[in-house]
Amino acid sequence: MSHRVSDEVVERVTEETRSVHSSRRHDGMIHKVGAPPKQNLLNEIKESVMETFFADKPLDHFKDQPASRKFVLGVQAVFPILDWGRSYNLSKFKGDLVAGLTIASLSIPQDIAYAKLANLQPQYGLYVSFVAPLVYAFMGSSRDIAIGPVSVVSLLLGTMLTDEISDYKSHDYLRLAFTATFFAGVTQMALAVFRLGFLIDFLSHAAIVGFLAGAAITIALQQLKGLLGIKHFTTKTDIISVMHSVWSNVHHGWNWQTIVIGLAFLAFILATKYLAKKNKKLFWVSALSPLVSFILSTFFVYITRADKKGVAIVSHIEKGVNPSSAKEIFFSGKYLGSGIQIGVIAGLIALTEAVAIGRTFASVKDYPLDGNKEMVAMGTMNIIGSLTSAYVATGSFSRSAVNYMAGCQTAVSNIIMSIVVLLTLVFLTPLFKYTPNAVLASIIIAAVMGLINIDAVILLWKIDKFDFVACMGAFFGVIFKSVEIGLLIAVAISFAKILLQVTRPRTVVLGKLPGTKVYRNIFQYPNATQIPRMLIIRVDSAIYFSNANYIKDRILRWLREEDEQRKESSFPTVEYLIVEMSPVTDIDTSGIHAFEDLHRSLQKRGVQLLLANPGTIVMEKLYASKLVKVIGEDRIFLSVGDAVATIGSKVEEV
Repeated sequence: MSHRVSDEVVERVTEETRSVHSSRRHDGMIHKVGAPPKQNLLNEIKESVMETFFADKPLDHFKDQPASRKFVLGVQAVFPILDWGRSYNLSKFKGDLVAGLTIASLSIPQDIAYAKLANLQPQYGLYVSFVAPLVYAFMGSSRDIAIGPVSVVSLLLGTMLTDEISDYKSHDYLRLAFTATFFAGVTQMALAVFRLGFLIDFLSHAAIVGFLAGAAITIALQQLKGLLGIKHFTTKTDIISVMHSVWSNVHHGWNWQTIVIGLAFLAFILATKYLAKKNKKLFWVSALSPLVSFILSTFFVYITRADKKGVAIVSHIEKGVNPSSAKEIFFSGKYLGSGIQIGVIAGLIALTEAVAIGRTFASVKDYPLDGNKEMVAMGTMNIIGSLTSAYVATGSFSRSAVNYMAGCQTAVSNIIMSIVVLLTLVFLTPLFKYTPNAVLASIIIAAVMGLINIDAVILLWKIDKFDFVACMGAFFGVIFKSVEIGLLIAVAISFAKILLQVTRPRTVVLGKLPGTKVYRNIFQYPNATQIPRMLIIRVDSAIYFSNANYIKDRILRWLREEDEQRKESSFPTVEYLIVEMSPVTDIDTSGIHAFEDLHRSLQKRGVQLLLANPGTIVMEKLYASKLVKVIGEDRIFLSVGDAVATIGSKVEEV
């Protein structure tokens, strides 16, 4: 309501207040706020630790079980396949077989293409899709996620590894890739063992949207080398360097045969994606289009010998299963620190993407997803992958979507895909010799376009402008600088938002809704009326050292502003300030001192401080600090209504 009120409104509000006072006195509805029992410090710490790290109560199902049963449950916890595998049947296998074959047809060309993003030989992408899905199938808890290399992590590895070792054809580069993969797995495993999975939630949805969109554009721009047939291309990923490299080669570096091949198959893949989007039942057309493009382009180059006319081809893919790489990992030397740093970043990004994908499909199918088991599975598969010549693997959204639409029932679809990749490694890799790089570029460009979510960006703008800024910060950081800088900006802005909300929480003025006993924000409910001689303020946050002084100063500013506006009207000035504390979940010593200062400042102004509805933890600390005695036990009320009724009746008696 407006602070400039008429005499008629004042009279009506006073009458309503008097009515409430009267009814409350007769009904005996005034209740004293209970003093909570004192808590043992060790129990309090134990409860906090349990709620922070073991909120899912992972050991509850072990209680009251015999030792043999506990052993079985423990093994099933590590290998969930031993649990759901007991009810596996032929009907589920049919669905998994179709889904596994479908995602294999999508993953083979993508694996080869993504390996090039990481500046690795093509076979290393196939190695990832052989080992990692097998490990995940036994240890993961998602039924729908499809495991393998992904574009964002591949690009991240490629750029960060080349920052350390510019010659990506050197053996040390390959060793550093395995080292980063090992420590990515260690990072993911550590998050599980120490129950720190909540840390990945610090990367906000808005930051992820911007980061992925920027990464998609960066990846697409990087593919201009293969799409245009450019031989000498920049190793930098920012848009300015890439576009300069493209245009500097326009007169002598572009190859028209390569451009025709690349654009033709890009148009074909995008057309099938559009068709599948229009008709969900035709998803398999889009899923098979990369493999079809892969085969047709290879055959076309072979019969025309376009490679003799400047069309760059894959040339050679190593045949056979993954060789051991355990001795290749840097456990000492100058590259150890770099390997750990790159591994931690890649591991966190990979885990964030996998958990987001897993949660999405688990929500659609309505089954529980154990985040801790996901971290264990991801960590284990990357550690094993680093020992078997594979680089960082995670869940792929495009393949997971195809897996879901193809009718997968369990993680067995990953096993089917892995077997198909194995057969490809053993028998089919020589057939890929004439595969043009242009078609790999087309496959990557078509795949990453799905990472640009314009609708999500528009929604961010509508809902929260700060989220939009976080999104754009991450986006521009990626495309104008680098993937790691964009990621750093995304994390920094996410933390800035948290700090801003913690240090500058909302405080609002409450008024009474006419004809009710409800008090609400007067700016949200303009018809809510304020109580004569009282100002009611709600604090919408816990009160800590980071915001205690701000809250105190903001309350005093509300008081000054209200008094100034009430003096200009016939509305009585403030004699009682009620702080509604139901949203205040906790208060520390700085908060206690801030309320002591607030109480003293109000006394100098002739205003009494009242508290309404403090929670258990807050009351415990108010008693422990003796602040209850300073304010007065009779000045702490169960609700705003009780405070208004009690104090209002005293005002009437005076």
